[in-house]
Amino acid sequence: MSQYQRLLLVIDPAMRQSPAIPRAAALAKASGASLHIAALLKPASILSLFEHNVRNEARERYRLGHQEWLQEEVHRLRGHGVKVNGEVAWADDLLEEILQHVAEIQPDLLIKDVQHEPALKRAFLTPMDWHLLRQCPVPLYLMGRHGHTLPQMVVAAVDPSRPEYQHNGLNDRIIHEANSLALQCDAELHLLHAYDVSSVYLGDAGGGGLVLADLTRELRVTLEKAFLELAERYGVPEERRHFILGQPVTVLANFVTENQADVLVMGRVHRQGLEKLVGSTTEHALYQVPCSLLAL
Repeated sequence: MSQYQRLLLVIDPAMRQSPAIPRAAALAKASGASLHIAALLKPASILSLFEHNVRNEARERYRLGHQEWLQEEVHRLRGHGVKVNGEVAWADDLLEEILQHVAEIQPDLLIKDVQHEPALKRAFLTPMDWHLLRQCPVPLYLMGRHGHTLPQMVVAAVDPSRPEYQHNGLNDRIIHEANSLALQCDAELHLLHAYDVSSVYLGDAGGGGLVLADLTRELRVTLEKAFLELAERYGVPEERRHFILGQPVTVLANFVTENQADVLVMGRVHRQGLEKLVGSTTEHALYQVPCSLLAL
């Protein structure tokens, strides 16, 4: 039985060449899942200049134009064997509308295009995709600009150094989700961990304590052992295990680019205070990796 029964794709109908549409359709067909496309319209500020009756008429004409396009798209996809339906709706509060659709439809995946935001804007306003990464109660599949229509290479990014990943079983869920996606798409599954020794508080290495080189070596051995245990548990071949030294976001971006990976599967850890303000590794990876991101 397929892991996916219901997929929810949220699109901006103004972006009719969205790569998320053919990719979501391909995944729905491969898995046998039903696909619901929600085309959400943000109110145009210029409409507020018109009188009430004229404004309502203009809004409805605008919506119907997009509804006609979506109906044609749905008809075309059904002709290719995809179980799909669609709707066009206004969304005064886009985040709230998306979360409401998730609550009503209860999809196995929420799918949307990555909404690229300039770094300067991200410094002052939390991006929509970050809000979804923090609040969406189901796995979030954010489609990048590059990749095959149906994934051919899926990378599970695990972190055996994080106690919270171990205690709540997040590493296992990451691998399970990545493996399920790979099986349904007939793709390769790779396992990756980027370990960054600079993130470890070393304290004073003097006074008879371990020297830095010894501590670094000990840390690597411990992390690699935990990483290999994960790989063995899920039967990941040796040539698809990647234990790489470096800053996590940089390692992930370089690996995905060099190996032309299609999907990077990562975990989400809910944060508070300053960590929430500056964003997590997953949130920052969203704008650095060229592939799609599946966040659990």
